[in-house]
Amino acid sequence: MARDYYEILGVSRDTDKEEIKRAYRRLARKYHPDVNKEPGAEERFKEINRAYEVLSEPETRARYDRFGEAGVASGVGAGPDLGDMGNFADIFESFFSGFAGGMGQTATRKRSGPVRGDDLRLDLKLEFREAVFGGEKEIRIPHLETCNVCNGAGAKPGTRAKTCPTCTGSGQVRRATRTPFGSFTQVSVCPSCNGEGQVIEEKCEGCGGNGRKQETKKLKITIPPGVDNGTRLRVSKEGDAGLRGGPPGDLYVYLFVEEDAEFQRDGINILSEIKISYLQAILGCRLEVNTVDGPVELTIPSGTQPNTVQMLENHGVPKLGNPVSRGDQLITVGIDIPTRITAEERELLEKLAKIKGDRTGKGGIEGFLGGFFKG
Repeated sequence: MARDYYEILGVSRDTDKEEIKRAYRRLARKYHPDVNKEPGAEERFKEINRAYEVLSEPETRARYDRFGEAGVASGVGAGPDLGDMGNFADIFESFFSGFAGGMGQTATRKRSGPVRGDDLRLDLKLEFREAVFGGEKEIRIPHLETCNVCNGAGAKPGTRAKTCPTCTGSGQVRRATRTPFGSFTQVSVCPSCNGEGQVIEEKCEGCGGNGRKQETKKLKITIPPGVDNGTRLRVSKEGDAGLRGGPPGDLYVYLFVEEDAEFQRDGINILSEIKISYLQAILGCRLEVNTVDGPVELTIPSGTQPNTVQMLENHGVPKLGNPVSRGDQLITVGIDIPTRITAEERELLEKLAKIKGDRTGKGGIEGFLGGFFKG
């Protein structure tokens, strides 16, 4: 029995789109095959992706809520194709044509017109800064391309497909049977042309008569600034080539961002940490800190307490779709309190303790510093 997509992402049915996105990012990081090598992690990762594909799109989510998995079984975002009535016409013909030849008739017929190529998916890893600033990325994608020898016809150059002599181009063969109850006509796919209505006598050597062949293509795609884990990019017409002159499918690139040793991301904000000495915390200072834009000078005010958060405006992640608007960098300040000090440092600190009227006692300088940071 298929698992509930909401259960897979660990969210409730009334959860909004942003919470679904956050849940997906968290689980995608945890179960990505490059990170999690445990048995079953890859299958779990695929489940998570499928659940997010369905629930992240309002239309497919609505169909899933109403009909369950059956409502989205044809693929995410792929509703009934009302513009292509070929299959419906075949069913209509098969059902009603039985009454023309007698009491009953069955038929199966393949479409012989153009067929759109399949969509493809590619998972692409990005470094942290690549996701922040975007840019061009070269990828290699294996897909089916129209054969350049026969231009998709499947026949050897200088020849062409001929009308199938068995079915005379209809793609079907009929067989009538008389019974005491009347005449029955059985309609089936032509075995000679497999329902195409045409046969290729001399196949193209480049593609073996398929009209398409597997090729690996280099593409340059543009990564917009501000993408994150799970962002999906659509590259039009870079999927598999269609059959019989049909249009190619699309390529969907799913992005996964590698973790950075220094920075973490929280929405469009960037989080980082620095450590300063206790003297810098007491007296204040100016120091260089790293940002994704490069080193920036940060002012630490005197009396800064442990775990104070300092903000650098406009040094975060550009907003996806609006790169002019950026988040901030939030820097958590840690204070390094020494466990050992020199005799000279102790003497100076004890003098300072006397001036402040603090008792040092057995605890020594540690007691003094502890008292300072509490007060």
